[in-house]
Amino acid sequence: MSRIERLATELAALQTRLASAEAALAIQALKADYGELVDRRFSRGALVDSASLDRVVGDIVALFTEDAVWDGGTVLGIASGRTEIADRLRAPTLVFSRHIFTKPRIRVDGMSATARWDLLCPCRTPDGRSWWMCGYEDDEYRWDDGSWRHASMRLTTVFMAETGAGFERILT
Repeated sequence: MSRIERLATELAALQTRLASAEAALAIQALKADYGELVDRRFSRGALVDSASLDRVVGDIVALFTEDAVWDGGTVLGIASGRTEIADRLRAPTLVFSRHIFTKPRIRVDGMSATARWDLLCPCRTPDGRSWWMCGYEDDEYRWDDGSWRHASMRLTTVFMAETGAGFERILT
């Protein structure tokens, strides 16, 4: 192999590694946006007004492919496609949540990727009870129309533990 051929091979390998690293960073930003937007459906322990909710839900579903699947497990149900996902997110079972995604394990394979995220989520139900929800999400992503989007998101809840004192003073 000539020096130029070797350099071309090394350059191609570096370009592949760079694309993979950039994809992983974009997917981390996508997940952060999702968590922020899902939590933005609430303000001071209540559901936001319907116009604000519609805007937030529109921003959330834009993070998904047209044929995406949102799987909240046996309690939250499954929604397929942007319209069903939007309908599901417009009818939350909570009045407060704060999604904290940790330990991303992202694997990029060209124009698709998978990831597992651990999730800790303080939340409050309409009956005034406060909970710590812990679980993980297994996601599939696709490069779609110029950006990374969720193709599938599946929540597995490990535990729900009611808090002692609760989250009586929700500030945002």
